[in-house]
Amino acid sequence: MGITSIFVLPILVVLGAGVYYVYNEVQKFMSKSVVRNKVVVITDATSGVGTECARLFHTRGARLILCGKSYDKLESLSDALSSASDPRMTFTPKLVLLDFSDMDSMPSIVTEILECFGCVDVLICNSSMKVKAPVQALSLEMDKTIMDVNYFGPVTLAKGVLLSMISRRTGHLLLVNSIQGKLAVPFRTAYAASKHAVQAFFDCLRAEVEESGISVSTIGHTFISALAQDLSPSSPSDNPFWTFVYRQLSHGVHPVDLAEEILSTVSRKKREVLLAHPIPRVALYIRSIFPSLFFAVVAAGVKDSAMAEQLQ
Repeated sequence: MGITSIFVLPILVVLGAGVYYVYNEVQKFMSKSVVRNKVVVITDATSGVGTECARLFHTRGARLILCGKSYDKLESLSDALSSASDPRMTFTPKLVLLDFSDMDSMPSIVTEILECFGCVDVLICNSSMKVKAPVQALSLEMDKTIMDVNYFGPVTLAKGVLLSMISRRTGHLLLVNSIQGKLAVPFRTAYAASKHAVQAFFDCLRAEVEESGISVSTIGHTFISALAQDLSPSSPSDNPFWTFVYRQLSHGVHPVDLAEEILSTVSRKKREVLLAHPIPRVALYIRSIFPSLFFAVVAAGVKDSAMAEQLQ
């Protein structure tokens, strides 16, 4: 019996690893075809994450509607995508000027987006405005602007395309949010508040529209890191293993990795994804289970930073 167990365990491990590998390969293959011919809207498409999303979805045959505040940057992105792809397998992206800080223009923008291809299959809300400052240093106007960009903008756009999705009984709304939608940290009062609010909206929306065949996803990530994108010529950037290690050591989420997760989330219709290293994940659990400990640690960190500034 003992000898049999010695041989059976490694075989089970190998079989399990094989099944996991095949499953991942099948999912990758499906993700390449699931967005073909789908109308995909990407907000803030000229940002690092937006550009990587546009590249991934474009090469997989999606009909893109790229939104951003600068038409020149949108045109440059569209030209780059078209020149790097086979025109027989891809669609020329549609371009829409969109600035969430100008809420008065939203009704006409929603109409323009819906008229591009007649419908929207996937809406990726990627826009975000960040600010770091003590609460007393932030004006109420700044608070309102951040809420417009991070909350009212995505909510208005989601509501604008929702009726069309409900009538077709299909669609996917995806929010690229921050981990601060669940975990608030000092000096981010307005930013964290807006991220908490938009997270709650999409969580509620998910339950309301599920019976209509509409998927709602949220991706909470830590800060966006571009360090791996700026590898020096002497660094081992041509080695996938060392590139992966370098990204992990940067303690952030690289735009390429986040874009790939967005594609995977759309393909598998995941409800919620958290992209974070162990420390933020542990902090989330401590916040939920031992809130007093969490508050004490955070307050101590604020005191330490204040003391450090006084000593400088």
